[in-house]
Amino acid sequence: MNITKKALENHDEIFDGVKYAPVGESRPMSETNPEYVETFLNFAFDEVYDHSNYDKKLRWMLILASMIAQNTRDRYKVFLAGGLNIGITPEEIMEIVYQAVPYCGIARVFDIIYDTNEVLEANGVKLPVKGGITVTHEERFKEGLKVQKKIFGDENIENMRNNAPENEKHIQDYLSANCFGDYYTRSYLDLKTRELLTFSMLISLGGCEPQVKGHIQGNLNVGNNKEFLIETVTQLLPYIGYPRALNALKCIDEVA
Repeated sequence: MNITKKALENHDEIFDGVKYAPVGESRPMSETNPEYVETFLNFAFDEVYDHSNYDKKLRWMLILASMIAQNTRDRYKVFLAGGLNIGITPEEIMEIVYQAVPYCGIARVFDIIYDTNEVLEANGVKLPVKGGITVTHEERFKEGLKVQKKIFGDENIENMRNNAPENEKHIQDYLSANCFGDYYTRSYLDLKTRELLTFSMLISLGGCEPQVKGHIQGNLNVGNNKEFLIETVTQLLPYIGYPRALNALKCIDEVA
């Protein structure tokens, strides 16, 4: 195979010595599908990987978030083991998983939690990892609303809450208390990273363009500028495909 030196270096930095491999993979894909492996590695781990000086750890956190959204469980476990290799902490990994719950739903994330536990324990991590809750159940609505307004602006949030039909106002309360109060207030990941994780999950899910646009504006408001969002889409392109990547870029151009 004609895999470039840079692709091999980048790939091996992440996956060298990875302890987890899915059951049933008796032969490596480099033996069964060598042409595909060459094409993918050269694109994803050379051309795209070195397109910019994107932070290696952050890039991998966003790829993990994308894989959770796409429910690629076996591949997620392999990439998760690689993430431990490059310094993503067990606490940060758990926060990525928990951040996915309000956007991907617990029905999808429930199995991902078990997958995550499996890989962490296989790599010597004692569970449970240190928790990240910072607000009480009684404080979560007030603190979540503060975070919402910090991301999207006081006026926007107040208008959204006031204009909601009477029989839907409870959903707005849930957004403040649960989505933002229960999750965005947690430790280990800052607000810029959480918004970027959310953006990555939404564009990976597909069909969420209104929410993608809202969180593009949220990312801009917390300091993730247009160029950075475009580069984020670039780094996720090999994993989400062109239709979703192009839809994301269209949303960025419309909002920014």
